[in-house]
Amino acid sequence: MENITDNPQEEIPTDMLYLKPKFKISWQVVFAVLMFFYMYLPILVLTFYSFNKSRFSAGWEGFTLDWYVKLFSDSRILIALRNSLTVAICAVAISAVLGTLMAVGLSRYRFPGKSLYQGVSYLPIIIPDIASAVATLVFLAALAIPLSLWTIVAAHVVFCLAYIALAVSTRLADLNPSLEEAALDLGATPVEAFIQVLLPQLLPGIVSGCLLSFVLSMDDFLIASFTAGSGTTTLPMEIFSRIRTGVKPDINALSVLLMVGSGGLAFLAEYLRGRGDQKRAH
Repeated sequence: MENITDNPQEEIPTDMLYLKPKFKISWQVVFAVLMFFYMYLPILVLTFYSFNKSRFSAGWEGFTLDWYVKLFSDSRILIALRNSLTVAICAVAISAVLGTLMAVGLSRYRFPGKSLYQGVSYLPIIIPDIASAVATLVFLAALAIPLSLWTIVAAHVVFCLAYIALAVSTRLADLNPSLEEAALDLGATPVEAFIQVLLPQLLPGIVSGCLLSFVLSMDDFLIASFTAGSGTTTLPMEIFSRIRTGVKPDINALSVLLMVGSGGLAFLAEYLRGRGDQKRAH
């Protein structure tokens, strides 16, 4: 009888024993790299030229921080920034209260026309900004309301309200309604149950919705340009008026600062949402 060897190496050629596995790059990795390169290359170019000593972006003449310093001494930029911050803070503050109450009402109560109201309340997220801007301008003109900084605030409340209500309603869908019912059974009034039980659980959703709405309000150009009064200029409107004659390095620097600020708020909103999910899981 022939002896059968149990050593698998005798059946494998010697040159194949020392071959190392080749490093393979999947098409998903290649696609992801190309996608991020396509998305962020313009931002990198913009950041690079914001440090250009030349007054024009045609050629590189050396590194400088003068354009960033110049921004903080530009009165028009500072006034426009103050107006944008005023609009964003006021619009988000009003929308946070109304959006939270609207989301809770739609989630907890039943009333005639609820489905229709729920669909209409989220329309500002879907319809184009130009349509919202024209509709708001026609509405203000029909009521003979003079345009000013506060008409921009009123117009921004419309879409900020929808974003905050959507964020809060998403948070509400994951909450246990029995906690609020238990508080009511223990003698708490509906207002006390809302403030002491429901509101702390909704806080991460409210904050993330407010941060998102704040960024969108600061970034808005169309609605603000249609509803702004004479002499009222927001930061996007000021930027647009300056780039008509060409993009200057100070606008590049301002754009970089805006992107850094917006990115920071987006990361903060995501961090708060993640912490809220972790607390709810535990």
